[in-house]
Amino acid sequence: MVVEIDMEPTQQQREQLRQLPSMTNLLDDATVKSWLVDNPRTLVVSALDRAIENARQNVIDSGMPADLAAIIDDARTILQTRAASSIRRVINATGVVLHTGLGRAPLSDAAVKAVTECASGYCNLEFDLESGARGRRVNHVASLLCELTGAEAATVVNNNAAATLMILNTVAQGKGVIVSRGELVEIGGSYRLPDMMRASGAQLCEVGTTNRTRITDYENAIDDNIAALMRVHTSNYRVVGFTQAVEIEELAALGRKHKLPVIDDLGSGALFDLTSIGMGEEPNVRASINAGADLVCFSGDKILGGPQAGIIVGSKNWIDHIERNPLMRTYRVGKMTLAALEATLQNYRDETQAIESIPSLAIMSAPLEALQQRAETLHRMLIKKLPDEDFQVTKAKSAVGGGSYPGRELETFCVTWQPKNKTIDETLKQLRTGTPAVVARAQRERILFDIRTISEKDHRSLADCITSVNNECSM
Repeated sequence: MVVEIDMEPTQQQREQLRQLPSMTNLLDDATVKSWLVDNPRTLVVSALDRAIENARQNVIDSGMPADLAAIIDDARTILQTRAASSIRRVINATGVVLHTGLGRAPLSDAAVKAVTECASGYCNLEFDLESGARGRRVNHVASLLCELTGAEAATVVNNNAAATLMILNTVAQGKGVIVSRGELVEIGGSYRLPDMMRASGAQLCEVGTTNRTRITDYENAIDDNIAALMRVHTSNYRVVGFTQAVEIEELAALGRKHKLPVIDDLGSGALFDLTSIGMGEEPNVRASINAGADLVCFSGDKILGGPQAGIIVGSKNWIDHIERNPLMRTYRVGKMTLAALEATLQNYRDETQAIESIPSLAIMSAPLEALQQRAETLHRMLIKKLPDEDFQVTKAKSAVGGGSYPGRELETFCVTWQPKNKTIDETLKQLRTGTPAVVARAQRERILFDIRTISEKDHRSLADCITSVNNECSM
């Protein structure tokens, strides 16, 4: 047992404490006065108060006299920390294209411009400019979504979990929904489909086994309590080997036979066949609509490459029911989301333009030769700045991430670094807390900077940050 005893300050410490500068004296300092030009007075006073307290504690703990310059330096650091934005730009050197922790899909230039324009002033979010009457906010994207997916109607909520909940609550509150046992997914953040079912008021009716489900399993489970049939894309894992799953065409036919709506939760969702960019098969929204699904939902900030949103497309009858649901208002999206989504969808009118303009698609489809050239360019830059450090160019694997393409690896090139003066963990932390923040990964005692997710325009900033971290390590 450790007993802490409060010690009375010595005579010398009491004298040093009396010599601490007052708040008035600090505010009269020329340096501190300059802070008041760009910062609220309350924030400056708070930083000074904290610095004075730190100095007082330092006198008590170590007996070191207070230094005016040191107090002001400490206050400056405190002020900068408190005034800085908590959310800030990060250089993603991990190679994970849709990194949930780093905000998933980066927006296209067109989407950024659209957000800036509507955020910097007023916009016609719910106003029909032609009639002068109040409009429907999702009209800005609904027609585009119908054009691109072949659906009768569309609406948007703030993420795909909300889309799933809205569909289930509208279609099956108090009644059963049949889902294959192999599709009872859990995604990041402890989201589980059974939990979402309960929250929506729907009742889960699971059929089949983990690895094999047949259409007869669905049909045998249909009774008067069943309100819908549901397929859920296992977007963050794959069951391989002795498996069988029901295709959406079969499920839709069964739904028509029993007059039950069919829900297809695609999770990520693609608007065109991504095998054209070498990505392999991913559920296609239009294919689900063509197969006869009544409601299809997917994310806006995954494969689509837009802002966070949950997109629902399908029959006009069911979309109308969803939009009349009182819960809809709690999940609606704002003007900036709609502006970014509309600009992103505009690019999808031409497949080639989408691949070139939408960053996540461009990143995923980048040729290996181009990645190698970019890695070698960054390598030369780093060698020039830090000739004594160990930098190498090597092949590696990237990931799509964001609950998309589970197990799919993308060939990539990395610039690797083995710091000489500090541990890998210490260096990674300094990179993360630098300006700009750099998030990288480590492998076999080396730090990897994956070129796939590093924009060429960030090469110089990245090299400067690595140089700064290395110099700090050397001091």
